[in-house]
Amino acid sequence: MTTRITYRQHARAILGLGLPLIGSHVAQFAITLTDAVMLGWYSVEALAAEVLGGTLFFVLFIMGSGFAWAVMPMVASAQAAGNETQIRRVTRMGGWASVMFGLACLPVMVWSTPVFLMLGQDANVSVLAGQYLAIMGWGILPALLVMVLKSYLAALERTQVVLWVTMAAVGLNILVNNALIFGNWGFPELGVRGAAIASLTVNIASLLALAIYVARATPEHALFQRIWRADPEALISVFRLGWPIGITNLAEVGLFAASSVMMGWLGALPLAAHGIALQITSVMFMVHMGLSNAATVRAGQAHGRGNGQALRDGAAVVLVLSFVAAAVTVCLFLALPEPLMGLFMSPDDPDRPAVIGIGVGLLAAAALFQLVDAGQVMALGLLRGVQDTRVPMVIAALSYWAIGVPASYVLGFALGLEGIGIWLGLAIGLACAAVFMLARFWGWSARGVSAG
Repeated sequence: MTTRITYRQHARAILGLGLPLIGSHVAQFAITLTDAVMLGWYSVEALAAEVLGGTLFFVLFIMGSGFAWAVMPMVASAQAAGNETQIRRVTRMGGWASVMFGLACLPVMVWSTPVFLMLGQDANVSVLAGQYLAIMGWGILPALLVMVLKSYLAALERTQVVLWVTMAAVGLNILVNNALIFGNWGFPELGVRGAAIASLTVNIASLLALAIYVARATPEHALFQRIWRADPEALISVFRLGWPIGITNLAEVGLFAASSVMMGWLGALPLAAHGIALQITSVMFMVHMGLSNAATVRAGQAHGRGNGQALRDGAAVVLVLSFVAAAVTVCLFLALPEPLMGLFMSPDDPDRPAVIGIGVGLLAAAALFQLVDAGQVMALGLLRGVQDTRVPMVIAALSYWAIGVPASYVLGFALGLEGIGIWLGLAIGLACAAVFMLARFWGWSARGVSAG
């Protein structure tokens, strides 16, 4: 008979695992965030180009991350079951699948300017965005491998090193940005291309740092020995679990990418305001992402032990923690929208008042979907922990694309609400996903694990 873990013990374990993951996610996002802040101070056009190019990169990156995220519950379950060999096999093949996906994406990013022009974006912004991605696009390979190693380490509850490596990466990104965006310290002034070089450099450095740590800290798994040898069985297992996660990620991030395209139809200033507001909301979303990863690991461990009670109790605790964080975020967005938006623009920029004015309304709309956004990402983390990925993929696709995108278009253009209408459509799509995914977890997945 297994002793029941108390809610306090669940909370302590989730926060112990989740807080470093939150920190690492915030730090990882801070790389993109510093690009946006520094390019915003460089010029509004450069910021709009980074928003456009960065959106395409992130769409492809987050889709490819499905294979890395599949590694997390598989390693957690294998560790709980004492299967060390399986840990090595799925992590290696997660890397293989990620590299193959990244190579397939490279042509789209290296020659991306025609794509943006076909989407009806401003010609100058499209050219700059293409220049950004022609360099930054190569970073998808090290970035995806970093995600594989992060998932592996998170599943082993070795999250501190992930936090420290990512924080060091932020500092390096700021230094290289300063040198290459503005041409400081005798370096050439490269604008958006300088930001791209900085991000590529940081991704490569992060991969090297984590690989060195893994090789030294977990020699029992021997991840890098004979890494070139194929393991078809493990590769298929990772692919089966990972591709629905990738499509689910694509459905969600595609919803926000579609909103960026629609904002681009309204002009460069609304697109810049949208980009800033999206950066701010994304920082807050990293809190929920870290808790969701912790939920995946804890659920994966409970699943590996067949302990349904621990699964359900842990799920309840992580949902409460996430909703508390969402409530704090709502207060922040409603109380301090102008100071938050103002961080991204030079005080002397003539477009500053217009961009901030648009952004204040967008943050008010963003406050409306904080709770439902938290709910859907927590449900996804829990479902991945019990290796339930295909039905959530269908739920995500329908919620975001059959409901969210049409709602954004109707509210933004047909009803004339413009940017605020587009963001209210996002809220509707996220709300549908949250309701159906939480129902899926509590109605099926949580009952599918033995009470142990």
